[in-house]
Amino acid sequence: MLVGMKDERQREQLRQQPDQSHGQRLLPALATALFWACHSAEMTVAPVVPVVPIPPAALTVPVLPREFRGLWIATVANIDWPSRTGLTTATQQSELTGIFDMARATGLNAVVLQVRANGDALFPSALEPWSKSFSGIQGVNPGWDPLAFAVTEAHARGLELHAWFNPFRAANLSDSARLDAQHLAKRRPDLTRVYCSQLWFDPGEQAVQDQAMSVITDVVRRYDVDAVHLDDFFYPYPETRCPNLDFPDTAAFARYRAAGGALAKDDWRRDNVNRFVERLSREVHGVRATARVGISPFGIWRPGNPAGVVGLDAYATIFADSRNWLQRGWVDYLAPQLYWSIASTGQSFPALLDWWMQQNTMRRHFWPGLAAYRVADGSSSPYAASEIAAQIALTRTRGTVAGGSTGAVLYNTTVLKNNRDALASVLRTGVYASGAMVPATPWLDAVAPSVPTVSVTAVGQIFRVSIGGDGGKALAWWAVRWRNGSSWSLRVVPADLRSVDVPTSFLAVATDAIVVQAIDRVGNASEPATWRAP
Repeated sequence: MLVGMKDERQREQLRQQPDQSHGQRLLPALATALFWACHSAEMTVAPVVPVVPIPPAALTVPVLPREFRGLWIATVANIDWPSRTGLTTATQQSELTGIFDMARATGLNAVVLQVRANGDALFPSALEPWSKSFSGIQGVNPGWDPLAFAVTEAHARGLELHAWFNPFRAANLSDSARLDAQHLAKRRPDLTRVYCSQLWFDPGEQAVQDQAMSVITDVVRRYDVDAVHLDDFFYPYPETRCPNLDFPDTAAFARYRAAGGALAKDDWRRDNVNRFVERLSREVHGVRATARVGISPFGIWRPGNPAGVVGLDAYATIFADSRNWLQRGWVDYLAPQLYWSIASTGQSFPALLDWWMQQNTMRRHFWPGLAAYRVADGSSSPYAASEIAAQIALTRTRGTVAGGSTGAVLYNTTVLKNNRDALASVLRTGVYASGAMVPATPWLDAVAPSVPTVSVTAVGQIFRVSIGGDGGKALAWWAVRWRNGSSWSLRVVPADLRSVDVPTSFLAVATDAIVVQAIDRVGNASEPATWRAP
């Protein structure tokens, strides 16, 4: 009997059909049976559950890593660059871009380029003569603008460029006869002072301070430098060949007292420097509010601070009250030259690091200078590369403490370029293995830019990231990050670049997320724009 047949008439109709083969007769019957089986009221039908795709896990974007990683590039006496005088323009430029490439490969994010060493200029200036670092003769035009080139090339590599000035050094005495006619010492010899083997501009002369300030603000107006920087030369350091020699500023001090000044000479000298530093901060920020001001003073403020520290008294000898500048907020960053080892007793690196941190009551950036030049220097007490790496690691332990260090500056370039004791390699594969952005400076501007837009296109073995938006304010950079597995990589590119390539994979691990943030002129970051691989 066929399932689903309900009466005899149906059976009779089947019997009256023409004779068919067994298979031919069976197929319609089976179809009919299947129809009734599927529609039988007695059959239970399982409910249909729609398949809902599982969304990918929410993308957790890590905090943008921040640390200042600077490198001093000294041009005086061709210490770092150019390597010697008389080179062709192409060679000079190649040397400089080679330094920038090395800095980027090492994991650094800023260079501090000396642009005014001795009343001269590394750039075309109506105020001072050309530096002799190019031709060997002061005042000779090298035929190109090294500072403009440096700014462009540094920024192209994601490096900040800080312009480094010496406001009061004039020349070595042995060079004084060869100074260019445009040099201030030639135009105004009454402003200069001979101190042992050196020629100095007197900080107590208002015209000296005006000249230095005019040069600095001229650079800030004309060049897109990220910061201006002074080192530790204010009044001269004592020279062993001229023991107990006092700086010859008696005439300037006498005029000060005759005009009603009441300070003692040493206090007057400190006040000369203090007034210059305060004016520097005020005028640089007046020209461009987002340009930072940094100073790198001698690492010991006064002996006994902290207890057990001995050495030169910078406060009393070169009249640099650097703690005062920090506590008054006249600097955006202070980089005291802590050129001693962790194991040192009379000048303990950790003790000085902590003492400076405690003085940082205005919470300005504190980025100590490190003596990379002492690595394998041929002296009786050379550093190993591991000393510098250990000092960087030590500064990081203070980074979460109020006023603590959030970076460091290395002196000098040549030791890294020559990779002495494999220092550059040690940094690149160790403490600087992962990239970092320069810390933000919110006291100059606390408003973050708006989030950019991002689209991504696969082009062979790369993802081409197209970036839109203007941040709603002046921008400096895009911070572009991508994820391979659990590892994030960072590339910093200038904000005028709108397309960035990142690899589709790294070590056979696919890139599955890309994040872009807009960075303004003082380092504030937007919220991240994100892309997920399909």
